[in-house]
Amino acid sequence: MISVILPAYNEEDTIKDVINETIEALDMITDIWEIIVVDDGSKDLTFAIAKEFAKNDGRIRALSYGKNMGKGFALKYGFEHSRGDLIVFMDADLDLHPKQIKKLIEIMEREKADVVVGSKRHPESKVNYPLKRRILSDVYFFMVKLLFNLNVKDTQVGLKLFRRKVLTDVMPRILVKRYAFDVEVLANAVRRGYKIVEAPVELDFKHGSNINWRERDLEDVCRYVGYSI
Repeated sequence: MISVILPAYNEEDTIKDVINETIEALDMITDIWEIIVVDDGSKDLTFAIAKEFAKNDGRIRALSYGKNMGKGFALKYGFEHSRGDLIVFMDADLDLHPKQIKKLIEIMEREKADVVVGSKRHPESKVNYPLKRRILSDVYFFMVKLLFNLNVKDTQVGLKLFRRKVLTDVMPRILVKRYAFDVEVLANAVRRGYKIVEAPVELDFKHGSNINWRERDLEDVCRYVGYSI
């Protein structure tokens, strides 16, 4: 089974399209799948829309804990309620189309990988996003490289595929529950000896986000380093 976990915060304008496109993409791969929408304390109709989908399709679940806890917490919560052997973490904004899930699975099988990470820095990637975000992404990449010597060129793209055994092993070790969650998951996976490969993505940045999210990422990275020492 494939489990797709969609953390969502104030995504009422996109969540319907995201779920519909994800259903279509998964149906092209297998009949055995589930979509788990985790509402991270949205103040709009995100959760209500997701619940309507869940009411009409047993393969879709809508979860919420009523409070904004951060993307990492949402992903961990979704994983704890998932059943799949393959776990997809995907952002709920359609900047990355879910049709790319199939490519990640093919790469995982071909490379015999435990984790496949979508990467803007892959030479075959096609990306369209603002210069400011490119600069922030570069700063973040070099800081992560300096602190962790992590041999992954892009930790923050919102499309990742895991074998269940990896997350079962790694999740109890997670310290940071918010913005630097991706880095910590991958760093722990490397430490535990799992094979990570990067995949090309098509990314078309359309939606704005919290302007301070990269600053919070950096704060969380530093906090994690402090915990680890």
